[in-house]
Amino acid sequence: MASPRSTRAETTRKLVLAIAATAALAACDTFGRAGEADSVYAPGVDLRKDSADGLEVGNRLLAASEYELALDAFTRAALDQGLTPDVLTGMGTANLGLGRLGQSEELLRRAVDAAPDWPEAWNNLGVVLLEQGKFGEAEQVFRKAYALDNGESDSIRDNLRLALAKSENIGHNDGQNQEYKVVRRGSSDYLIRKTP
Repeated sequence: MASPRSTRAETTRKLVLAIAATAALAACDTFGRAGEADSVYAPGVDLRKDSADGLEVGNRLLAASEYELALDAFTRAALDQGLTPDVLTGMGTANLGLGRLGQSEELLRRAVDAAPDWPEAWNNLGVVLLEQGKFGEAEQVFRKAYALDNGESDSIRDNLRLALAKSENIGHNDGQNQEYKVVRRGSSDYLIRKTP
């Protein structure tokens, strides 16, 4: 005959196992509903779909002035596509937004070497050169970008005007807060503002 103490311990053990089994089943049911519209849980990852294009994501993040996230997206795009001129320009523009002018200049110079007919890359390189105070070289770079674009981009024209004004008035523009227009392939352009 079993002692009352061992019977009570056996009953407690069975009760704990029943509670654990019920909790496990409830958890399975909760995770199974994560994709439903009325669920409070985030949906899972759909591995059947293609991932978003890192280049497009990076350009959207640039437009939202999320430069660090844009740089991450362009880095992912580089892993998928290689260091294409689009990727190099995107990385250079993101670095420009972050104030990393040396890295930005290097990446944009590589972009214009890889795609010498692309006016947007030349424009963005000119913006970096203006930021560094290299007004003469920036003016020449903007002239090249403007010629390659056939004078169709207002952003490139405005940047060329700004570079011409700065190179003529080097001593008179120290306190001015200027806005530069960084452009990407297509119709979008981004505005890079100096922080106070």
